[in-house]
Amino acid sequence: MKISALIVDDEQPARDELAYLLKSLPDVEVVGQGKNGVEAVNLIRDLAPDVVFLDVEMPGLNGLGVVKKLLDRKGRIPYLIFATAYDHYAVQAFEVNAIDYLLKPIAKGRLERAVAKVRRELEGAAPLSQKLDRLVQLVEGRPVPQKSKLLMKCAGRFVLVDSDEIIYASIQDGVITVVTRDAEGESNFRTIEELQNNLDPSAFWRVHRSFLVNINRIREVVPWFKSSYQLKMDDRKQTEVPVSRAQTRKLRELFNL
Repeated sequence: MKISALIVDDEQPARDELAYLLKSLPDVEVVGQGKNGVEAVNLIRDLAPDVVFLDVEMPGLNGLGVVKKLLDRKGRIPYLIFATAYDHYAVQAFEVNAIDYLLKPIAKGRLERAVAKVRRELEGAAPLSQKLDRLVQLVEGRPVPQKSKLLMKCAGRFVLVDSDEIIYASIQDGVITVVTRDAEGESNFRTIEELQNNLDPSAFWRVHRSFLVNINRIREVVPWFKSSYQLKMDDRKQTEVPVSRAQTRKLRELFNL
């Protein structure tokens, strides 16, 4: 089955380049192109594409405005892949489980992976309305439910991780590092507080001003000098995380020390 695709970008060269790349994929058919958000809404209504490659920054109705229009219309919503030169929009898209994003200039291999995600979703995914509504909530500053997935930058790539896979996070010189069993990367959150607010409060504990740990991933409680403790975590390095004196009482209560 062919995947029908719509391209929306205010720059003709960008549309032409993406159309050229998509034509090399045998199961994708480009059914139309639009140069702004208004055209996007109308073309989505008329052509009913499976996926829309949507630029974010466009004059008039931008890409996020298109999302709002689609939600207000309450009709069928295609899968949306953001194609943008701005990685902070990409981060927002991934935070709310948008299908994917592509940073310009678009690499063919990266495009192929994005289309593969669409293909998997078409084979049996749930409707997108809830996911897209969360995107609009985030952009407009409305409260967003706690996320089951978070984004981290690892070796130049953005990687999605399940929140329960996070073993601990630390901050140094204003950079938050997130550690799982299989990866280590930078979080897009600016503070530990912001990260903590997007995680399950029953599982994640701020044990130190610089450390946030998943209590389900503590391997060992290590007594330290002057009645203090460190936590040996369940990452590959078995990192030892300090517990601040202010949190020592909670530690004792948690583990009946």
